[in-house]
Amino acid sequence: MALKLAKKRKVQKVVKKVTAKTAVTPSAAKAIDLTYPTGTYTEGIGRRKVATARVRIYESAGDMIVNEKVVGQYFRGIPSAQRRYLKPFELTGTEKKFTFVAKISGSGIDSQLGALVHALSRALVKYNVEFKPLLKVENLLTRDDRMKETRKIGMGGKARRKRQSPKR
Repeated sequence: MALKLAKKRKVQKVVKKVTAKTAVTPSAAKAIDLTYPTGTYTEGIGRRKVATARVRIYESAGDMIVNEKVVGQYFRGIPSAQRRYLKPFELTGTEKKFTFVAKISGSGIDSQLGALVHALSRALVKYNVEFKPLLKVENLLTRDDRMKETRKIGMGGKARRKRQSPKR
């Protein structure tokens, strides 16, 4: 059996000099100045799968904000997101009239977008009842109740998986 001889290595101390730069946290570096709308608002709650969106629409100017982010930044992973969340405003002819602030929780990003559209539609109907037929024709006031099927006990972890049959 051969023995390896270890070489002695010189240990050097590395001292890093800290310059007097201003410390910037990662969250502060990504922070964008948001202009929140003010004044009177109309509320609406929308749901899709497990996602719940609480929306306040304002008639004043400001950014469209979802969970403390600009709406385009929040839904940047969905290609047609802008077209989908502006659809209630386009149908009612109020594209540039309203801004909104939304708090969304639960489920995935696509279901959260569906909940946001549902909440915006409900808030617009609360604002003006004449918008209801326009939004109802496009099924924006209907809550999409399709949910993930719950898993069953003893089925191997999947919802529709069958039990294993013992052959011997």
